[in-house]
Amino acid sequence: MLKQLFKQRVFKFLIGGGVAAGFNLLAIYILIEKLGFDTPSLQNLANVIAIELSLILSFFIYRVWVWTGGIWTIKEILFKQLPVYHLAAGAAVLTRIFLIFPILNWLGINYSINTLVGVLFSATLNYILSDRLVFPSASQKQTIQSNAELHHPEGLAPALALRSPNPQPKPPESHQPIELFSLVIPAHNEEESIGNTLQYISQVLSLENIPYEILVVNDRSRDRTESILQTIVAQNPQIRYLNNYYPNGFGFAVRCGLENFRGDAVAIVMSDSSDSPENIIDYYRKLQEGYECVFGSRFIKGGKVIDYPIHKLWVNRLANQFVSTLFNLKYNDTTNAFKAYRREVIEGIFPLVSHHFNLTVEMPLKAIVRGYSHTIVPITWQNRKTGVSKLKLQEMGSRYLFIVLYILLEKLLSKGDYVRQNSDARLLQLNKNGQVIRENSAEISQN
Repeated sequence: MLKQLFKQRVFKFLIGGGVAAGFNLLAIYILIEKLGFDTPSLQNLANVIAIELSLILSFFIYRVWVWTGGIWTIKEILFKQLPVYHLAAGAAVLTRIFLIFPILNWLGINYSINTLVGVLFSATLNYILSDRLVFPSASQKQTIQSNAELHHPEGLAPALALRSPNPQPKPPESHQPIELFSLVIPAHNEEESIGNTLQYISQVLSLENIPYEILVVNDRSRDRTESILQTIVAQNPQIRYLNNYYPNGFGFAVRCGLENFRGDAVAIVMSDSSDSPENIIDYYRKLQEGYECVFGSRFIKGGKVIDYPIHKLWVNRLANQFVSTLFNLKYNDTTNAFKAYRREVIEGIFPLVSHHFNLTVEMPLKAIVRGYSHTIVPITWQNRKTGVSKLKLQEMGSRYLFIVLYILLEKLLSKGDYVRQNSDARLLQLNKNGQVIRENSAEISQN
């Protein structure tokens, strides 16, 4: 595992940054304790000199070890790469001080965790800016344009010819068709929107002749949500509901639904009509192609957001950039709940541990880390027109971070124990009496 880590550019970048930080401390010590920079003004000067020396050191560490090759002329380094690198490092520090710290403080994150996240985000931003602006040479840019297989950031080092540690698995050549498509919809006090949501989704799926079931999980609603569901269920046999038998919470409600859906695949859909039913059709078709997961993104070409609260949008983009960089993903909308999975994926990522909205991050990251194939499609999202959003950012910050670090540790330390293995074994689904009610040839997850 260590050998693989040392081949990854992000890991080398972090090691190089750690060496530069250690050198910074050593330089300050020598200037103040050994060379007599002992007055306030001289100490400030010592700090400036130490920072500048550590920046130059980190630049050459990255230039030699992380981003190899490229142009090494004095003019290129002194008048282009070094100045741009200083701007990149400065932008990362300023972003941490004036953006990340205030936002996390507003979210109520503990100051020690705030500092850790700030340092990680600052390093992430520095990496991205360095990767895109500082080190790629003209010859590297030409290589990127001529090779569609290379993508940022791995595509910026043709001399190393590194593969992405997280390549997107292709759909299996042989796969079971989706004979029944399930939708799990958690609902908590949604009397104003649940009726319209179910009606619209049912109409779209029926027009496309898609065999479906909709399972609504009533998450301990205190309004008329359950009575409305009773009326709808009586009118449409393809819709059913059950009451959440776990404690109240989005993650608990979804887990309840995932334990009770009947289809060959399932999509998580919000009850407030924020998710487009037309995109459910897109998900279904991709699953029929053989993909085991389908993830939507609101922030790629063809994606769209309508009436997104600006403060949530900023937090969303920062959080997703952090996650995608940490896991080296090309997916930029991990936090969105609206995703679809084949049944074997749900079985392979259980048990789920999230109680709340952090489940939206746990499910796709586990599926990716454990090796299930996925594809990404553009989707449309619009803010609810009625009711109140149940997502409270100030309550969720540390929970999201916990899940991200939990799955990162699984990826780095579990030695592949949870990565699904290829197998010709048959998956047998048994009823309560132990009789076989489903038999599939599939790849199974080792848990």
